[in-house]
Amino acid sequence: MFSFLLSFVASALLTLLVIKESRLHGPALDDDFQAVQKVHSHSVARIGGLSIFLSVALGCAISAWRVPAMAGLLIPLLGCASVAFVGGIVEDYTGRVSATRRLVLTMLAALMGYYLLDARVDRIDWAFSAWQLQYMWLTLPLTVLAVAGIANAVNIIDGFNGLASVVTICMLLSLGYVALQVNDMFVLVAALMVAGATAGFLVWNYPVGLIFLGDGGAYFIGFMLGELALLLVMRNPQVSTWYAALLLLYPTFETLFSVYRRMFVRGKSPAMPDGIHLHSLIFRRIVQWAVGRKEARALMRRNSLTSPYLWMFSLMAVIPATVFWRHTWVLMVFCLLFIVSYIWLYVRIVRFKAPRWMIRHKRN
Repeated sequence: MFSFLLSFVASALLTLLVIKESRLHGPALDDDFQAVQKVHSHSVARIGGLSIFLSVALGCAISAWRVPAMAGLLIPLLGCASVAFVGGIVEDYTGRVSATRRLVLTMLAALMGYYLLDARVDRIDWAFSAWQLQYMWLTLPLTVLAVAGIANAVNIIDGFNGLASVVTICMLLSLGYVALQVNDMFVLVAALMVAGATAGFLVWNYPVGLIFLGDGGAYFIGFMLGELALLLVMRNPQVSTWYAALLLLYPTFETLFSVYRRMFVRGKSPAMPDGIHLHSLIFRRIVQWAVGRKEARALMRRNSLTSPYLWMFSLMAVIPATVFWRHTWVLMVFCLLFIVSYIWLYVRIVRFKAPRWMIRHKRN
């Protein structure tokens, strides 16, 4: 709990400093209001990840000082995450780092974790058995793609105030809980640090959006989330690999579904942004009924009302993953149920047949 509180206070104060100090965010103001995924109406700094990264770095330094045995893991973990963070934060300031380059840097970070932290996918559990992956030509690419994929997925769901932040906080707290059950203090401390830093940023991001997470924050949190989930599962055989799969299923399936939709349905590049993610559809076709015209105040309210829908939806995966973390067959069933629920909901909204319980009509 000390790790959480320390990073929370540090992040809240540092984020406020970034908001107030124009020299820190001047080049990184998001003032493009016409892009397909933009839903704000005033210039906002997009470097919230800077305060999160610095808060986690401070937490790592203090934790390493208090418990020297952890230094050998915390420092390499932060070093690997720094590579993913740099690509994102440079993009936030310059807008000149392509998605491909950011993905390559995140893959490089995962590659470093493979060697420095021994963070690798070396088994896949099934209901009554487990596949042991013993060959480097299989475990290395699988590990790099898995961790980099999660980092990229968190960046994709970062579309509205508080959306990615709350979703990842819930996932990190779940990792901390399961790590506590198996007595993995390293994963516990690291997960609480990142969760606390993200919560400190959230104070200023939701509901009014005084600052955005940015690519730096999304890639950093996403990398830490993927790396810690991998380390927890592989260091503790009693934790099913399907725990990590279900825990991270919402951003993962959102990404895979987006790639399928862009490539095979629309015939476009999977890297081309569009405005028909699940969260975008909820914003445009459900939450709009709760507010009036598309003016600044209404737009901000629609933005803040969208995220809770996705918070609740993501908990459909996070809660059963946390409860059944060692029961592989149960986790597999919940993975299937989540995917079916996602597709059903997406199709309903696309066809303008959203469930009535999702629509809050505007009060006169």
